[in-house]
Amino acid sequence: MKSVIFRAVAPFLTSLMVLFSIFVLLRGHNEPGGGFIGGLIAVSALAIYGIACGVETVRRAIYFHPMAIAGAGLLAATVAGLISIAARVPFMTGLWVYPSVLGLEVPLSTVMLFDCGVYLVVVGAISSIALSLEERGGE
Repeated sequence: MKSVIFRAVAPFLTSLMVLFSIFVLLRGHNEPGGGFIGGLIAVSALAIYGIACGVETVRRAIYFHPMAIAGAGLLAATVAGLISIAARVPFMTGLWVYPSVLGLEVPLSTVMLFDCGVYLVVVGAISSIALSLEERGGE
């Protein structure tokens, strides 16, 4: 893109959108949101950054190959289900632990692990498609 204003604003807009996507991911248990919507917001941010700065800049920014990100998310979502089987409860039953971190009790669940897995699958798969389309669009 040739617009100097868009190229200058894109990194800030991308950062803000990724932060918002993480907010949507984390609040998705009790309110609307979750891994899927959060992942779509993050991919939209990466697409904006790609349009402004180019595909290679986005590939350097995300560091890992998008399909590796999707694979890690699929592994996390699968582990969330397997933990319930190991605990001898029905598959995909939500289990909670409350570890103490710096004197604060932090609730962690398999539901959160599953949501994070979905987030990573969406970010990896859709960004792979978007980057591929942007590369071909530049020819």
